[in-house]
Amino acid sequence: MRRSLGAAVCAALVLTACGRDARPSSANFRSSPEHAHSGSIAPSELPPPAPPETTPTTVDVYAADRANQLSPVVASFPSLVYVPNSESNTVDVIDPATLQVVNHFAVGAEPQHVVPSYDLKTLYVAADQGNTLTPIDPATGQPGTAIPVDDPYNLYFTPDGRFAIVVAERLARLDFRDPHTFALVQSMPVPCRGVDHLDFAADGSYLVASCEFSSDMLKVTLGDTPSLAGTLPLLAGAKPQDVKLSPDGMVFYVADMVGGGLWEVDGATLSIVGFLPTGAGAHGLYVSRDSKDLYVPNRDEGTVSVVDLVERSERAKWVIPGGGSPDMGGVSADGTTLWLSGRSNSEVYAIDTSTGALRARIPVGNGPHGLCVYPQPGRFSLGHTGVFR
Repeated sequence: MRRSLGAAVCAALVLTACGRDARPSSANFRSSPEHAHSGSIAPSELPPPAPPETTPTTVDVYAADRANQLSPVVASFPSLVYVPNSESNTVDVIDPATLQVVNHFAVGAEPQHVVPSYDLKTLYVAADQGNTLTPIDPATGQPGTAIPVDDPYNLYFTPDGRFAIVVAERLARLDFRDPHTFALVQSMPVPCRGVDHLDFAADGSYLVASCEFSSDMLKVTLGDTPSLAGTLPLLAGAKPQDVKLSPDGMVFYVADMVGGGLWEVDGATLSIVGFLPTGAGAHGLYVSRDSKDLYVPNRDEGTVSVVDLVERSERAKWVIPGGGSPDMGGVSADGTTLWLSGRSNSEVYAIDTSTGALRARIPVGNGPHGLCVYPQPGRFSLGHTGVFR
């Protein structure tokens, strides 16, 4: 049975007394008493994942993402899989019908993710070392002229469409930009190292971001002027990656590559409420088309965990035959195929979501990372490799 939130907080306070280096400070950093948290909690000290002891909610933030529920904006686009090869500085384009690479083009140095725009009309290849965003026309699959942008490791869009958020990992900043021209509106230094992934509250009032190299989470409020609201240290040595809001909007799941599972974070109080083991190298997070399951690629062990989002427990684990390194990707528009990059194997995996069987293993360039399946259902894009609401 899950321990109460009070017990979890108590454990955090006990660990705080044992001492940990103070978090980095910043002139722009604000922390209120309810958000301040300077301890860390070991997975063994956390309550086991279990259904929350609250009345079930009918809210589903992914209700617009049902199978084949395509917006008229994207309905005529060809179905393609765009693969950024971080070590080859290229993008491979796969036809999911033939399972073959049908296009290949060069982009800026170290492309990390292919990101759908808020209005669904454009894809952007985020190349952090090249300091460019290369637009792709999803009607043709062809690239356009690169846009100069500082350190775009990742790219998101606020739920109201006001801002593009360039996640400048190397520069330790979140840059709020115009979502069409990418002109800088506000640059926010962050008090952590390796900020790289994030997701938004159900009401769009704040975001929660992961900091890979300092084992932290950040909360940023998105009022008239975005501002830092607090930090949450995880277990010392944790390596948080992708962040995904649960369909009911109650919990942020955070993949931890070192911890081998998912931290469960209450965004409202910025506190840890559980830890769910999955497997070595937990990395990406993808919700099924019916909002019932969360697919978790475990990169270091070549598996994918299927997490039941109602029970908050692993209900299946799929093994990639012969091994692999499943990393980032997305779900096909019809929900039948999970597409994942094989980060260390220069390949892409197509996995049957009904059985977990490997449909295809497709050779691509070196270091494939944040691949994008497009088009997908949804009213608008929040960015990354395709987070839609």
